[in-house]
Amino acid sequence: MTHKQYQEAIDWLFIQMPNYQVDGQKAYKPGLDNITKLCAFFGNPQEKIRCIHIGGTNGKGSSSNMLASVLQEAGYKTGLYNSPHLIDFTERIKVNGKNCNKQFVFDFISKLKKLPEDIRPSFFEFTTIMAFEYFYQQQVDFAIIEVGLGGRLDSTNIIHPMLTAITNVQLDHQNILGNTIEEIANEKSGIIKHNTPVISGDENEVVKRIIREKALTLNAPFTDASLLNSDLSSDLKGNYQQKNIRVVLAMVEELRKLNVVISDKDLKEGLLSVHQNTGFIGRWFEFSKNPLTICDTAHNQAGLEYVFKQLNSIDKHKHIILGFVNDKKIDEVMTLLPANSEFYFAKPSINRGRDPKDYENLLQEAKIIYKIFNSVQEAYLSAKERCTNNEMIFIGGSNFVVGDFLEKNLEIHE
Repeated sequence: MTHKQYQEAIDWLFIQMPNYQVDGQKAYKPGLDNITKLCAFFGNPQEKIRCIHIGGTNGKGSSSNMLASVLQEAGYKTGLYNSPHLIDFTERIKVNGKNCNKQFVFDFISKLKKLPEDIRPSFFEFTTIMAFEYFYQQQVDFAIIEVGLGGRLDSTNIIHPMLTAITNVQLDHQNILGNTIEEIANEKSGIIKHNTPVISGDENEVVKRIIREKALTLNAPFTDASLLNSDLSSDLKGNYQQKNIRVVLAMVEELRKLNVVISDKDLKEGLLSVHQNTGFIGRWFEFSKNPLTICDTAHNQAGLEYVFKQLNSIDKHKHIILGFVNDKKIDEVMTLLPANSEFYFAKPSINRGRDPKDYENLLQEAKIIYKIFNSVQEAYLSAKERCTNNEMIFIGGSNFVVGDFLEKNLEIHE
């Protein structure tokens, strides 16, 4: 298989399959009927691996990578399924921090042609079964599975995990999950299983009550991670990571109860070595020191609130590059923008990317200093040219803005 053949296969996959990452709500196929048929066709590999299921509005990517790093430090072969990818498709499926083998991806895509007529999977459903099969073939000790969207109807919810965690519940994807915190909490708590321990990381009493009550009806042991105290830290920077560390700490305690051996040293070193162990980037990622350049994939109101608060605490003039996708409520973001900043807006390079000219009236109303660019890279080069060493650059607003930036500027090591 050549690189060209691999890329053609990936391109074909993106074109053939309804893809929420690219196309938005019209590609979202809720329900487990399709994934159930798909898993059965491939021999139900998800039933042959030990899974840990992690959902939540924000923090599930960081928490799953932290836990993977801890388990790797403890000597376990660990599979990790995250979405979306920032640069290459294989980032979605990793074993011990190494991206999924491209030959495996190529061969698996070729099996699509043998699917029965009654199975027409979405892009996410197909990548989910791909992850299950890869982890089974690799004989991982544990597979950490991140929920794609929501929980109850997400295709990852076909698994019967040994442990479940819900990092938090915030307003996001309201057009799919519901317009209130209560509705979204009910959707996310749909991943809780009978007699399976569940960790809740949210500080909101309303959310806690919904998750706790669902756990009670299913006889699922409930842990409120928000009550834990910890002085542990991580190499994943961002003040918000302390909340995720508490979730990971609670997960580790539950795993220990299930006779999974994890020492305090494994826990400490794992949290401090997430980037090295898993290759995870995009959360308060320091791209350069001179000038200070930070990327963060926070993309909803709650996530951006945390990130912009931390930006405000840095006493530097800021050059902030932002872009959004179509389903984001940009008027809410406008009220959060950091002070002492000039802004560079660009459309992410996907179908769902929103042209800044569509919301320029909001930029004008916000009375900020801004320019609009044709691409994230153009915006970055302009900001870099204007930025002095005692100032800083921030890139964010969407996974896809950060992905566009890193694809152009981060040296990729195969």
